[in-house]
Amino acid sequence: MWISFTLLAAFMQAWRNAFQKQLSVDVNVLGVTLARFIYASPLAGLYLWLLYREPSAQLPQFSGNFVFYVVAAALMQILATALMVVLFKQKNYAIGVGLAKSEAIFAAVLGVLFFASTLTPLGWLGVLVGSVAVFLLSGLSSFKTISWSKVLIGSASGLAFALTSLWVREASLALGLPFPYGAAWVLLFVISLQTVILLLYLALRDSATLVALWQRPRLTILTSVTSCIGSLGWFTAMSLEIVPLVKTLGQVEVLFTLLISAFFFKEKLKKQDYLGLGLIVVAALLVMWA
Repeated sequence: MWISFTLLAAFMQAWRNAFQKQLSVDVNVLGVTLARFIYASPLAGLYLWLLYREPSAQLPQFSGNFVFYVVAAALMQILATALMVVLFKQKNYAIGVGLAKSEAIFAAVLGVLFFASTLTPLGWLGVLVGSVAVFLLSGLSSFKTISWSKVLIGSASGLAFALTSLWVREASLALGLPFPYGAAWVLLFVISLQTVILLLYLALRDSATLVALWQRPRLTILTSVTSCIGSLGWFTAMSLEIVPLVKTLGQVEVLFTLLISAFFFKEKLKKQDYLGLGLIVVAALLVMWA
């Protein structure tokens, strides 16, 4: 079941990133980041309400650990999304997503070091292949000409997304609820907190950005809807399986990204870019096999 939710998440996230890229042409970084959450909270609330129409559903008992994990995940995902939007402004859509998908590498390393995950030697080979893929997706062919700024932004985004995922799983486990209730509660709390934080900040510091989003309802709604469904898939999958496995399988998103880039944005990739994207998929398969 976790595989199905991961594939759903990867597909919806590829489209969410595409809508964010379009929105980033006319809206600043924080505005595009807010578009990911602003209409998602009601959808998350509706999903939770539908689940609790089952009379035997258990109510959660919230703990200090749960609050910490939710707040940490919410803040880190805001940072990760903002960095990805910055990346969109520097490079084309497919490569921007490819660099940010270093998330799977960080999730594997951090999961093993700090979150009781385990990887076999084959799994670590997958991590190495993924690292090579990120280098190729820099769009350059040698260390002398590599664009370290783009690699740094992409890697920082990937690290932030990895920490978000690891904390989301811990928050779901802290509730001790059966599938799929824990993930649904985490989804509602994280998205609601992110929406409140960004709305308050922009209302006080940059109200023009809120006006810009209001003037682009189609892209804003599409971004929020695909983001909510994608997060539902990620959060549910990560409540069922460890993050390194979920995120490495989730790298199939690059295939969806490639198709969207080619057919929706009419962007052309170099052979080196195709190789990098392909290696990311290989890395995902290696870790999954491990």
